[in-house]
Amino acid sequence: MQSGDRVKIEKGKITYEGVLMPTTTGQVVIKLDNGYNIGFKNEGISIFLIEKKGVGPSKKKIDRPYRKDLPQLSILSTGGTIASKVDYRTGAVTSQFTADDILFAIPELEKIANYNSEVVYSILSENMKIEYWIELARRIAKEIENGAQGVIVTHGTDTMAYTASALSFMIETPVPIVLTGSQRSADRPSSDNAQNAVCAALVATSDIAEVTVVMHSSTSDDSCYIHRGTKVRKMHTSARDAFKSINSPPLGKVDYQTKKIEISEKYRRRGERNLILKNHLEQKCALIKIYPGADPDILDFYVERGYRGIIIEGTGLGHVSTEWFDHIKNAISNSVSVVMTSQCIYGRTCDRVYDTGRDLLRIGVIEGGDMLSETALVKLMWVLSETEDTKEVKKLMQANLVWELTDRTL
Repeated sequence: MQSGDRVKIEKGKITYEGVLMPTTTGQVVIKLDNGYNIGFKNEGISIFLIEKKGVGPSKKKIDRPYRKDLPQLSILSTGGTIASKVDYRTGAVTSQFTADDILFAIPELEKIANYNSEVVYSILSENMKIEYWIELARRIAKEIENGAQGVIVTHGTDTMAYTASALSFMIETPVPIVLTGSQRSADRPSSDNAQNAVCAALVATSDIAEVTVVMHSSTSDDSCYIHRGTKVRKMHTSARDAFKSINSPPLGKVDYQTKKIEISEKYRRRGERNLILKNHLEQKCALIKIYPGADPDILDFYVERGYRGIIIEGTGLGHVSTEWFDHIKNAISNSVSVVMTSQCIYGRTCDRVYDTGRDLLRIGVIEGGDMLSETALVKLMWVLSETEDTKEVKKLMQANLVWELTDRTL
């Protein structure tokens, strides 16, 4: 017997069934059907093989009958937990399954649409890179040009908000572009992958021609929220309802039982715009978080290395220690655009209340409004790839381009 096999273990009068896991302790470890692992000392147990079971990804595409009465969607997989199971080589969750595997595992998807499915990357999202965003945007545009009526991007949850923001700025889309993922891997009974994927497919066939993130709205399997790609943040490490819209309500909600979509905010409609791809980003941008005693020399580090943009995640309304002033002034004098956001979750920057803020404005810092820091970072990357004029940079950073800014804070 080897890791990945389904086994039965008898210990006294109690029987356990599960999948044999790797171990470095000499004990026998199995994953139970409830998703938890249990270990046994070798003595006093009997172990029996139930089933030899492969654990690898599909090696070929699945042929599915085409239904003329259903729309055509594309699924682009980048990896993440929604495309993951336990790796029986290491015992850890790893990204190793394809978009076709997702369709095979969630047959309910085939009632919603026809699908083209491709793997763009097979990574956990902490390994996402700026150049990957650029390529992903190009691949999405290609799918739309080829007739896709909506695009689903499966993505790891840890950096999904960054990718959603990047796509929001790089693609003007005539069809829905929906990012989704899962907090828990497909082989766990508590996995959220099926509901999230089904709700994402429903949004991808809807009238919402924007970049959105669709994830669980609560810990129950009842509905998913539709979040704008520029206003969403992961707010919990592991909860199924980890994603929240910040400083604005969700765009809408999908009822998983009835499959109906309720829209509560204004949105761009399908076909309202032509496809425009601007998949370029200035990679020499940085995000710096202020904390008590933070060394302002970090700004000089980025200036010396030719960075063109810096987001400062300041305290409260958008403040930094006065020790940072000369360093910020030096950065701006070297044509580095400096944008201020707040490390507070809710609210907006306002550098006109205290002397510190007014001094920062005089130096030339750009207020980031109520933008999330990650959204501001990606937006600055995009803006700096569009223009080198510092006045135009400020104008664009303070303009509401893709719902990233709100007029009033909740």
